Amino acid sequence: MVSYLTSAFLGLLRDRLLAGRFGAGEELDVYYAAFTIPDLIALLFIFGAISAAIVPIFSSYWVKSKDQAWQYLGNLFNIFLTFLIVVCVILIIVAPFIVSFIAPGFSAGKRADTILLMRIIFLSPILLGISNIISGILQVFHRFLVTALAPVMYNLGIIAGILFFVPFFGLSGLAFGVVLGGLLHLLIQVHTLFYSGFKYQNIFNIHHPGVLKTLKLMAPRSLGLGAGQLNTVVITAIASTLSAGSIAVFNLANNLSSLLVNAVALSLSTAVFPAMSLAYSKEDKKDFEKKFSKAFLQMLFLVIPLCFLIFILRAQIVRVVLGVGKFGWSDTRLTAACLGVFSLGLFAQGLIFLLSKTFYAAHNTKIPALISIVTVIFNIIISFLFVWALGSFGFLHKLLDYLLKLEGVRDIRIIGLALAFSITAIAEVSLLLFFLYKKLKSFRLKELSQSLYKILISSVVMAVITLLVRQVLVQYHIISLQTFLGVFLQLVISGLAGAITYIFTSYLLKSSELKAIKEFFFRWII
Repeated sequence: MVSYLTSAFLGLLRDRLLAGRFGAGEELDVYYAAFTIPDLIALLFIFGAISAAIVPIFSSYWVKSKDQAWQYLGNLFNIFLTFLIVVCVILIIVAPFIVSFIAPGFSAGKRADTILLMRIIFLSPILLGISNIISGILQVFHRFLVTALAPVMYNLGIIAGILFFVPFFGLSGLAFGVVLGGLLHLLIQVHTLFYSGFKYQNIFNIHHPGVLKTLKLMAPRSLGLGAGQLNTVVITAIASTLSAGSIAVFNLANNLSSLLVNAVALSLSTAVFPAMSLAYSKEDKKDFEKKFSKAFLQMLFLVIPLCFLIFILRAQIVRVVLGVGKFGWSDTRLTAACLGVFSLGLFAQGLIFLLSKTFYAAHNTKIPALISIVTVIFNIIISFLFVWALGSFGFLHKLLDYLLKLEGVRDIRIIGLALAFSITAIAEVSLLLFFLYKKLKSFRLKELSQSLYKILISSVVMAVITLLVRQVLVQYHIISLQTFLGVFLQLVISGLAGAITYIFTSYLLKSSELKAIKEFFFRWII
């Protein structure tokens, strides 16, 4: 988790540098639009395979024969690398047609820039593809540190692109930074893989039973992830028809909202996934359910208060992280509003990681994939609906204008996409929980309800104290909001007061999740 938090911090620095250099305008719209299809390729052919198939199948081979496990992995490397290279070369050629589809609202100049950046970024899925397969295998050996450091290196590569490549290459320097990040992501893990016992084997057998099973298991997961990324493509297409900077505002707010939550959710789900996979391989249902239940409650304990804090301190977060250089006041207000809307569904986004991997550990990829497809269709429909409603200056426009303090902001339609995104996440996690309950039939509902009650009480008390401290600091002129230091102190002091209140209230309520964390750290320190 420390490594993921480091990566999150570098992600904040990356976005601050992007916002300061370019502002929420056409250049960042181009940058984020160029990412959509390369990300789709990575999700379809790599992340789905790792989450759904490679880790469980490698684990099952490892239990039986180490030689067979390494043979399976070497064969898989060769097949995936060849396939990725062929696909990316084809997509580089047809990039002009792709950009016309994903950004119909772009001018000719913006389309040309997007095509150039997209062609460069297509090198990234090849590097990240192999690197993420390595990450999945290393997690089986509990090599969590090096796999968690890989995203840190990725962000360092992008930051290097902003600082050193952009001055020489212009906007395309951002794309070169992404490729450098992918290369660093790979290089930091290669040595550990060989140290774990891997030896390259010149095998290319697509009919290998393990490869066939991998393809069979990853297909539904890849379709589900592809549907999710298609959702991003549609959001980008809709945002491209709105005012300049809308794509940038949406992505910057989404990055801010998800960075800390993903640090918690990804670290927990990543750590428990191999353990659940092994428990399922050994047919130990009781141990499987126990590991899931503990991770689920810990996730709620850590993520729910973060949602409250992000919503209350959204303006301070945006001003501190992004409020520099060309990132103006109107950009700040609109991004803060989107951040507040995103925070409403953050707990659901965190739980989706864990619930999906619970299904994958049980070799079930169909249910999460089908749910993802259904919810993506739902999201696309309500995205169009909300954008239309906010463009008509009706009740929804007036309500959000009042609640999010957006008086004077000319175009707030991008908030409709953020609202649809949050509602969809809540719908998806609800469906995943329902079908997981039907599958396991042994949820500890009493334990869950008791823990959730304590978490919500502690979070509400935390929210009240955070609001009071935030207002007192300004009302009694303890700090000045006209300076960066003043806004930073308001964010830090209010956030710390809220966090301390949450921990203290949880202690008074005898939270079992807090007790587990405390016991772990005491044991770790001693």
